[in-house]
Amino acid sequence: MHNPQLPTDGSHAPKSTIMGPGAFNQQVERHGNERIRFLLKSFGLRTSLIRLKVIDALLTAAKSDRSLGVRGVHSHLLDLDIPLSFLSVREVLKRLCSEGVITLNPDKSYSLHPQAAAVLYSEQSGQEVSLKA
Repeated sequence: MHNPQLPTDGSHAPKSTIMGPGAFNQQVERHGNERIRFLLKSFGLRTSLIRLKVIDALLTAAKSDRSLGVRGVHSHLLDLDIPLSFLSVREVLKRLCSEGVITLNPDKSYSLHPQAAAVLYSEQSGQEVSLKA
């Protein structure tokens, strides 16, 4: 009798249980990305890889008590082997600023807007935050 749950490619383990190196890191990164996806959706923005990576770079810098400007974000992404142009990074930062997700500080560095931080961290704790001013 045919069992559709058994693999048909000759392997003995279901593919979902086979995990290669770095699978845990991918799961952790995916969970982190879900928070950022929720944040972008809360501000009415579509998710894109560059937006995810730029916001993640800013959050990573903030955890280390560092601030990043356009060049800092761009360099951070290049260090992670994410080949984005300087102009692309600058445009994404400008768009995130205009939508109120991040703010441009007087020293030309960027940080998460307090309202965006409230959304991000409330989602993490399961609370709901209204974006209406």
